Amino acid sequence: MDIRFSGSRSEIAPLTWGQWAIWDAIQKTAPDDHYFNFGRVLAVPKRARPLTVERAAELLGALVERHESLRTRLRTGPYPGAGPYQALEATGAIPVTVSDGDPEKLLDALAETAFDYEDEWPLRVGLVLAGGEVTHIVLVFCHVAADGLGAAIAITDLRLLLLRGALPGPPPPSPLDLARRQESDRGLKVAGAAAAYWESEYRRIPPTMFDQPTDAPENPPVWRAQLVSRALELALQKVAAANTMSTSTVLLAATSALAGRAGDHDVCAMLPIVGNRFRGDTANVVTTLSQEGLFVLDLRANSFRDLLRAARPASLRAYRSAYHDPRDRNRLAAQVSLERGTPIHPYCCFNDARLADRVDPSHDELTVRRAMDATTLTWPLSQEKLNCRFCLHVSGEPGGLGVSLTADTRFLSRKAMERYLFDLESLMVEAAFHEVLEPIG
Repeated sequence: MDIRFSGSRSEIAPLTWGQWAIWDAIQKTAPDDHYFNFGRVLAVPKRARPLTVERAAELLGALVERHESLRTRLRTGPYPGAGPYQALEATGAIPVTVSDGDPEKLLDALAETAFDYEDEWPLRVGLVLAGGEVTHIVLVFCHVAADGLGAAIAITDLRLLLLRGALPGPPPPSPLDLARRQESDRGLKVAGAAAAYWESEYRRIPPTMFDQPTDAPENPPVWRAQLVSRALELALQKVAAANTMSTSTVLLAATSALAGRAGDHDVCAMLPIVGNRFRGDTANVVTTLSQEGLFVLDLRANSFRDLLRAARPASLRAYRSAYHDPRDRNRLAAQVSLERGTPIHPYCCFNDARLADRVDPSHDELTVRRAMDATTLTWPLSQEKLNCRFCLHVSGEPGGLGVSLTADTRFLSRKAMERYLFDLESLMVEAAFHEVLEPIG
């Protein structure tokens, strides 16, 4: 069956900065670009049951009509200007997969292949049935249409549709509207300020963070190691509380310190993924707004606490720099690379995908150290290509904090990846209860 929708307009517009950024990453990762697919499983609320397949399709159609990004596709042909563009369609039908199996397995199945960005709608939908009624709705998003925070908005609206049958108020802004604001004089001024920062930092950072080939790369070369640690979660909360900062900033600083050590650099250039929803015109848009900022941290500090003090203003500069035009960044990277005589790109990124932050100073040392015994490390992914050499991803997991390191083993071996994750846990546990000196030593 299909989800049929009928919106109010069909239009084209340039890509937004966020769409430019993810499209560049997708092209560099293809044919393994299914890496960027992500999804959510929504259990149908009890108050909305029993839910028929037909009613579920009707409400999903209302969701797609409200959020224009879910019926906007990429066009790579010529546009008045240059490069690809986005095309919004007023009407259409999105196919639905119906299953009576495990919702998580259906999610994996729907996400395992790359999207056809020009011909496929940017949303895949699955319905899980039990006893003839829908118990779970599975949504898989094309990353050109949504990021994690955008998906959270869509899921919240879908839940409200299930409970109330309608959503109040006018629809939020769309990617088309955002693209036109970014192309305006005001948008160009914002882009210019961000570009000036990227240019100045490109002139002083290491050309890349991981530039030494390993002796025996794996086949395939790209691997992911995932550490799940309750001890790391508790220690991180304590360190953040003691330093009056977010757990994300603490992790960003620690990740940078250890990346600098691994790459033998005194300065770390890290690319944190920033949500870019701090502006009034971007707060509630279902689209891909997340972009890389440039976090530059001098690691020559007397202690880990001193490093955290330096990380606070550095992180603010990085977050501001993330709202930029990727075409400016590419132009500046080429220009400065030519001037310095070597390619400039950190190939080192940090993505904290958690939606909530908690600090807590009350955890005692014995509890935290005992929790280290339950830490697990697994290898859930391997593939041929990735547009990065080092990517650390943070998530909340049932057993504690999840920290995944996806790396190119031609520059960071699997043994070094494993050591890195356990060193991150050890550093945070030590920092929670003792003064840590020489944070990169």
